[in-house]
Amino acid sequence: MFLVMGITGKVGGATAEHLLARGNEVRALVRNREKASSWADQGVELVDGDWNDSAAIERALEGVEGAFVMLPAVWAPSPDYKEAKGVIANYVEALTKAAPPRVVALSSMGANRTIGLGMITALSLLEQGFRDLLSPIAFVRAGGFFENFLYGLHVAQGGTLPRSARHTLHQTDRQAVRGAGAQ
Repeated sequence: MFLVMGITGKVGGATAEHLLARGNEVRALVRNREKASSWADQGVELVDGDWNDSAAIERALEGVEGAFVMLPAVWAPSPDYKEAKGVIANYVEALTKAAPPRVVALSSMGANRTIGLGMITALSLLEQGFRDLLSPIAFVRAGGFFENFLYGLHVAQGGTLPRSARHTLHQTDRQAVRGAGAQ
């Protein structure tokens, strides 16, 4: 059994689909059972609650092999990131008590840094907050999310979507990618 947070969204939903397609059992913490009813129809166990309730997160973590966690999107966070900090504190409390065998946390490229982060500051706070957990944690540091392009699709021409950021790998990252590809 795997806990998937954010199952009614794009990334959480894709994660659940992937797990289900491979024959894994999935559990989801949901605020709205009606919105998640299609997941229940596919055999997903629904647990009532949300990311603002550490006891609900802990209940959802009971007996899982692993958990996929993420922060809810907050497009206009408060200057002190209190929304993210609250969710992170709830995760830390629940993950400390339940201590699942493994955790995968959705993050972003660059979130391992602590300054000059802009929109990914909350993800840096997530990584910092999870630093002392006992469970093994893998941070998925995506280079971008398709939903980030939705607002600019009107500029796509000829099937090409322009991008403004140039992604480069540091030497150690290139070595790690080559090493992972050899396995």
